[in-house]
Amino acid sequence: MSSAATHEHVGMSSSIDITRIARDIAAIAGFSEEPPATGYSRPTFSAAWAVARDYIIAEAAKTGCRHRIDAAGNVHLRPAGLAWETPAWLSGSHLDSVPTGGKYDGVVGVVVPLEVLRAHPQAPLELVLFAEEEGTTFNLGMLGSRIWAGGGATLTAADLAKLRNKHGQSPLEAGRPHGVDPSRFALDKLNAAHYRGFIEVHVEQGLAMWDQNMPVGVVTVINGRRQYACTITGKPNHAGSTEMGGRHDALAAFAEILWQLEQGALRLNAESAHTVLTVGQLFVRPNAINVIPGEVVFTIDFRAQTAKMLDVGNRMIAADIEGICHRRQLTFDLQRTEALPPVPMSSAVCRALRTAATSLGISLPDVASGALHDAAILAPLLATAMLFVASKDGISHNPAEFSRVEDIALAARILAATVTA
Repeated sequence: MSSAATHEHVGMSSSIDITRIARDIAAIAGFSEEPPATGYSRPTFSAAWAVARDYIIAEAAKTGCRHRIDAAGNVHLRPAGLAWETPAWLSGSHLDSVPTGGKYDGVVGVVVPLEVLRAHPQAPLELVLFAEEEGTTFNLGMLGSRIWAGGGATLTAADLAKLRNKHGQSPLEAGRPHGVDPSRFALDKLNAAHYRGFIEVHVEQGLAMWDQNMPVGVVTVINGRRQYACTITGKPNHAGSTEMGGRHDALAAFAEILWQLEQGALRLNAESAHTVLTVGQLFVRPNAINVIPGEVVFTIDFRAQTAKMLDVGNRMIAADIEGICHRRQLTFDLQRTEALPPVPMSSAVCRALRTAATSLGISLPDVASGALHDAAILAPLLATAMLFVASKDGISHNPAEFSRVEDIALAARILAATVTA
């Protein structure tokens, strides 16, 4: 579907207000620890995050919604006439951001159901704001949805107490003023009987839809992820007096490993689309200009659509690191720090979204999500699907992030048609 068609469909709507959506996005962008020139920063439980959360609560209240905050610090909003126990659709996302991020990541998934509630104040719809999705505040992602989904069984208070933000606070300490209460985790967990399904709207954060002129798509699968931390240990030595043949250089070994892993990931991606590998963190010790590096610590993020490809990647990573370190006479320690399986979306909810789109004269393409989202946490418990909105040039986690407000409004119309059907 062309962007011109998108504009036509939005223009036909008398309920979803594109101006309000644009205003919401601009308002939330103003709640930031950084000036707009450097990006938008809202660490979870920070003052900027709290003001953004309160803005959404206040806007929903104008439509007659009431709210509650669960034990994980997530905010839930429903029309006043819709009891908390009555089965309803759930839709929402997050307001926290990466440092100096963009305007749209997470925010789109909040303002879309907010606008649906404005346009349809009696809709059987609950808006949820998840606390700490990104993982950059406490170095672990999707805390709010994980706690709510598991009731503290899979992510315990003891686990949370080990995490720290930049101020040295745990999520329990930083979240206490915002409703986090580990004594209520088990009592205040997700009750699937209260929901008809979960629909998360999000920007794609990739090139595919924008390049193919697809304003909105339905996500059929969220990639699985394996993450690793690796330490390579060599021998620090004098940079001037140590011959090249007698060195045990941990950084040189890492450089070879990085090249080998990239080549392997390219081969795997040719076999299975959306298979990607990233080395995102690197620490070198002693990190001195005239000392041969004796230790390198780095991380690996590997993602794929199938469990089989995750296993293939796991073997590749282990074999490449072991082979190179053995040949260079170095030791290594490779730890897998996270293993999340691929998550298929509910065929029934995807079908409902396509049906709603068809009623509006729109054909929804099927797309995959390379990024993880709160939807991946709820999918094993609730019938779940996602709507993606195209991202210009595939840029995200960056101030240059951009999605057309017309496309966002189109996603809102599709969500509205789905939940009111």
